Order: sequence, then structure tokens, then C-alpha cells
Amino acid sequence: MRPSSKSNNIIIGRHPVMDAIEAGVSIEKIVLQQGIRGEFEKSLRYQCKINNILLQVVPKERLQKFSRGNHQGIIAFTSPIPYYKIEDVIPSIYEKSEIPLLLILDGVTDVRNFGAIARSAELCGVHAIIIPKKGSVSITDDAIKTSAGALTKIPVCRENSLITTIELLEMNGIPTFASDLQATNLLKDQDWDQPAAIIMGSEGKGISQAVRQKVDHLFIIPQVGTTDSFNVSVATGIILYEVMRQRMV
Repeated sequence: MRPSSKSNNIIIGRHPVMDAIEAGVSIEKIVLQQGIRGEFEKSLRYQCKINNILLQVVPKERLQKFSRGNHQGIIAFTSPIPYYKIEDVIPSIYEKSEIPLLLILDGVTDVRNFGAIARSAELCGVHAIIIPKKGSVSITDDAIKTSAGALTKIPVCRENSLITTIELLEMNGIPTFASDLQATNLLKDQDWDQPAAIIMGSEGKGISQAVRQKVDHLFIIPQVGTTDSFNVSVATGIILYEVMRQRMV
């Protein structure tokens, strides 16, 4: 008898996990026990690669926290939403004769911030949210609740590399923008009546250096207080509202 899932978002056992991948089930990540080798491990890695699924190799003790049963060294966590590829989303935007507005989240890991960001993004007309496969928040039921359901309405693209994604956007005529405390161009003076991919960084470190070097345009959100900066979800809401305001004029 095959091991089966103990909850709605966990799939346990080798055959059930592989069956789920082949059936196109949206999977958040797969946790594999250290030391597993052979044809199964090779096949799993290949499937994770072609299906853009995050694979984590962990000690047996960690797997035991999720399941005390016969997990066969593998557990998959399903996602409550499907993931998209940005190369599939871009053509649909242009086909609708709309100006692309994309949001890239570089290392945002707080579920509440992510949910609040998604809520603002959906309300302000963002076409898709782009996150990296590694170093980003896991999309859970809590994230969907925090977003007030927005995450079920806006495509989320999980990409292997933000650098490669930015290069793809540039090839499709979509420049990148980011806020910076040292920038001289004000948010309101930026021309948002053009394709745009806005990059927001992590809560503590901001945008990674490698991503920052790829940004086409920098601007600053004015502030009069002495606190370092706006919270990332608040800053995102401010920026997206200004984009929407300009595009509605």
C-alpha cells in the first residue's frame, strides 16, 4: 500500500510525489532525505528541474517533523495557487494592448508583507508578481488570507534567476525600476506611462547587489521623518498607486 498525504497540502511517499508531478499538481517544494541516491533521485532531480520545483535535501530528523509514517524519504508540499512562467505572461499583456506593469520581489520572506503587497498589486493593476525560486516567501493559505484573496487573482511567476528574468524583460521592451534613498528623481516625476517592472527588496537588506546592478531607473519616495524608510509593503503600495494614478489620467 502506498503512503498517502496526511493533510491537504502534504504528499508523502515516492510514488504519490512522482504521480503528483506528472499530473501537473502545483508544488511549493519537495523535501528529500539526505543520502538517497540512485535512479529515483536522478529522476526526481530531473523532474524538479523541468517543472521549476524547489528541491531541498534535509536530514531524516527534519522529515520526521512532518510525518512519523513511512514517508520513504520524500515529502512534497503543494501550493494553494498555480505558478506561471513570465515568458508566457508577457505575450498575453501585449495581446490585450495594455502597458505591462510587473512587480519583482527580491527576497521578500515575510508572509504578512507578501500578502499585503499582493493585495496592493491586484488593486493597482499589476499584471504579474515575480519571485525567485529560492530565498522567497512560501505561498500558503495564510498568505492568501493576508492578501484578501488577491493571490488567487494575479499570476505569480516563480523563476530560477531574477537576473535572467530581468534580461528577458529587457528583450521584451520592459525596463526595470527601483526606489533608492540616494536617487534624485522623485517617484511622482517618473514617467509611468511606459512598460515597467518594479523591483522591491527584502525587509532588512533591500535589493540584492547583483539585481541592483541590472536596474534601469532609480527613484526616491519622498519622506519628511527621520525613520530609515517605509516598510516594504507600504512602499510598494505608494509606488503602485502613483503608477495607477498616472496611467488613469
